[in-house]
Amino acid sequence: MYTEPRIEAMVEEFKVLGDKTRLRIIALLQSRELCVCDLTDVLGISQPGVSQQMRRLRQAGFVNERREGQWIYYSLNMENPLLALLLVMLPKSEEDEKKIMASKGCPT
Repeated sequence: MYTEPRIEAMVEEFKVLGDKTRLRIIALLQSRELCVCDLTDVLGISQPGVSQQMRRLRQAGFVNERREGQWIYYSLNMENPLLALLLVMLPKSEEDEKKIMASKGCPT
């Protein structure tokens, strides 16, 4: 059934998905929970830049966050129906996967 608020929400979701960096983040989160520190190493962008991308993903309902001490860990929100459809088509990057495995992560 067509409802204007749901259409507007979908427009925002597709805008969020229209960014290569955010799609890379979603692909990386498929198999593990990550923090911003992990993602800065892989994506090659600053901590504030990654945090901004994560904020957009969280606001659109694609990721959940969990605090542990001073760190925030992100995981995919599998309750989002659009995300389930996307993951079937989203290719994983072997290069990104290698980088995430070699990442130093957050300092302790």
